[in-house]
Amino acid sequence: MPIDFLKYPLPARVRHHTAPGLYMKHSELKEVSDSYPPLIEKMDWSKIYSNGKPPDLFDVGCGKGKLLLEQAERHPDKNAMGIEVRAWAATWLQGVIEGEEIGNCHTIWYSVVNGLHFIEDNSIEEVYYLFPDPWSKRKHRKRRAFTTEMLDEYSRIIKKDGKIHLATDVAEVHEYHLEILQSNAKLTYKVVESDEEWGLPVTNKERFCRKENIHFDRIIAKLKD
Repeated sequence: MPIDFLKYPLPARVRHHTAPGLYMKHSELKEVSDSYPPLIEKMDWSKIYSNGKPPDLFDVGCGKGKLLLEQAERHPDKNAMGIEVRAWAATWLQGVIEGEEIGNCHTIWYSVVNGLHFIEDNSIEEVYYLFPDPWSKRKHRKRRAFTTEMLDEYSRIIKKDGKIHLATDVAEVHEYHLEILQSNAKLTYKVVESDEEWGLPVTNKERFCRKENIHFDRIIAKLKD
């Protein structure tokens, strides 16, 4: 059922990019500002999802939640969780979820670089990491959330037949993703050309790329047999 987003006005001042410190680990910061997302060690799923079960679909950097909401609607029997580092986006999206009473969807304000300790081993069917901030300058690359350490976490939380979806419209970031993937002995991966094989709803960013004829790359990674 379509959502009437006019019922959920965005904040008057929306910043699409946020403070670089939010992309750094809490332990690496000399000072932690009030705008830094809280740390999370454990989640009580019975208080989050209507069926009381853990999430199945996991969107890292979910933004305003187009993919998250569509996947929750497509798969009413699965729980969808989004993580977003920008407080305004996480708060706004959770307001939509609660306002529409979508019992299998939830979003949290969190910086994924602090780990996914609250996600059980071998519990996630699909991880989405789509069109992240490229942090193109060499001195800023340390702010990228897709690291060997983070990929180890994704490898830990996905099920045996689970998938990790990656997408970017920046060629250098695509090569970077491939480099990180090649460092993980547990995973195999494939660059995906077919929309059918990709199998996900079109995100706003992907739609923009298609409209402007901007090339983008997609990867699906899985655990090795």
